[in-house]
Amino acid sequence: MGIMVEQIKQELAKYVIPEKAEFLPKFFQAHPGGYGEGDIFLGVTVPMQRKVAKMFYRRLSLGELEALLQEPVHEYRFTALAMLVYMYEKAETEEKRREIVELYLANTDYINNWDLVDASADKILGPYLYDKDRSVLWELAQSGCLWQERISVIATFHFIKQGDFADTLKLAEFFLDHEHDLIHKAVGWMLREIGNRDFQTEFAFLKEHYQRMPRTMLRYAIEKFEPQLRRDFLQGLI
Repeated sequence: MGIMVEQIKQELAKYVIPEKAEFLPKFFQAHPGGYGEGDIFLGVTVPMQRKVAKMFYRRLSLGELEALLQEPVHEYRFTALAMLVYMYEKAETEEKRREIVELYLANTDYINNWDLVDASADKILGPYLYDKDRSVLWELAQSGCLWQERISVIATFHFIKQGDFADTLKLAEFFLDHEHDLIHKAVGWMLREIGNRDFQTEFAFLKEHYQRMPRTMLRYAIEKFEPQLRRDFLQGLI
């Protein structure tokens, strides 16, 4: 283990809140049978993890960062991903960005809870793929791994921000019959983000698919709609 990684761990240890350490395993379902089964939490808030990430990311090699990302403690993985995001944003060459994305894709086994996905997928993978072949999104979507599936959807948030909705809509249709609510929530959220920018595009997609759509996905998608329109969707009247 590198000296720098140990320093990061020591720095994070300064911000442990015991009540958080008790609360977080329940919040992230680390219990047997939960989606985060077996995860370990120190009890450090996200702002403090980001603070530590900003302190260290310029001094860390990708190899050291990968070691931290593969740690069993949740906050170590989150802090590693926060640093990877900062590294990506500051990368000055395409080669450096490619190295960061290759590390990201090689370590999806450790990007294994929704907060880890949501803090990284649209900030690393999304920007990298925007002007490239996006077939890796479909490899992730068809992987059968919940977290890789969520990465595929959330990565497209970057495309949505550029007014590019096609991949999100294709993935949303692909995941209509998915069994897990964490995919339902992710897809519903992305559909809502499309609607925030182009209501008609979201409305047309929902009109075609809402009766087949999982209830949670629909609720997330229509959250910002006018009350009457929301009721009509929920009551099957569209």
